[in-house]
Amino acid sequence: MIRPPFLQPGQQVGLMAMASRLDYDTLQPAFRILREEWQLEVLEGESLQSSHYQFAGDDFVRGRDLQQMLDNPDIRAIFSVRGGYGSYRLLDQLDFTRFLKTPKWIIGFSDITVLHCHLHRMGVQSLHAIMPKLFGTEGAEDSIESLRRLLFGEPVDPYTSPADSLNRPGSASGQLVGGNLTLLTHTLCTPSEVDLRGKILFIEDIDETLYSVDRMMIQFRRSGRLAGLAGLVVGQFSEMRINESAPFGKTVNEIIAEQVAGFDFPVCFNFPVGHVPRNLAMPVGRVTQLEVTETGSRLMI
Repeated sequence: MIRPPFLQPGQQVGLMAMASRLDYDTLQPAFRILREEWQLEVLEGESLQSSHYQFAGDDFVRGRDLQQMLDNPDIRAIFSVRGGYGSYRLLDQLDFTRFLKTPKWIIGFSDITVLHCHLHRMGVQSLHAIMPKLFGTEGAEDSIESLRRLLFGEPVDPYTSPADSLNRPGSASGQLVGGNLTLLTHTLCTPSEVDLRGKILFIEDIDETLYSVDRMMIQFRRSGRLAGLAGLVVGQFSEMRINESAPFGKTVNEIIAEQVAGFDFPVCFNFPVGHVPRNLAMPVGRVTQLEVTETGSRLMI
């Protein structure tokens, strides 16, 4: 895997909205952190202040923003300021020729999962991490710091999560891949699908029903995508839609545990990644080590 060069103060980064529109004022905390604390030069894309129905500008505007930043060798990292929906619509119009000559970090999560998968297929590492719209969120300090350390090439302490009754002990080593479960499902059988064999997969999601998670996990199992995993890291499934009049009968973690019960790779639950303030940066494509024991789990980046 190609690892883009680490950042240095004074270098230029690009901010754009690959997916849904946003309130520009929500970016002020991020501008302060990136410019004043991290000492970076910030190039703002047109999409930051554009809108087209639910999108941050139409596909042409967002695609042009992203293409120009991919092509610009002076830009060392590209932040998608938020997720939502829309980055999937851009993939087939992008040209990565110049990007592959001067690779740079692509940062985002949620809807941006599809771009991480696409980059992984091209052999380039990227960062599943908190996005600028959320830099002002209370409790996000660890998320921001983990991103800064990975971007600037500083040491990162192992990520840990407490013991869970559904954890399956074991250890594994492999490239780290994953992101939002719904978007991962939508990459199956497309040019952006990631080969999961020998990989440590991490998953998270938001605002889904229990039965939809069940259906997606069954699809991954039935299609053989789970059989070759080295390990599974289950992050936060937040704001789940619960139908009180027709209960599903299992928690989201129980649903996932049921679908991976026939395999022997280590599994850890309640990992700090997802649509929550403590959403630690995950270097997609980097070889990592997962250890799951009776006392908790560690992911060594």
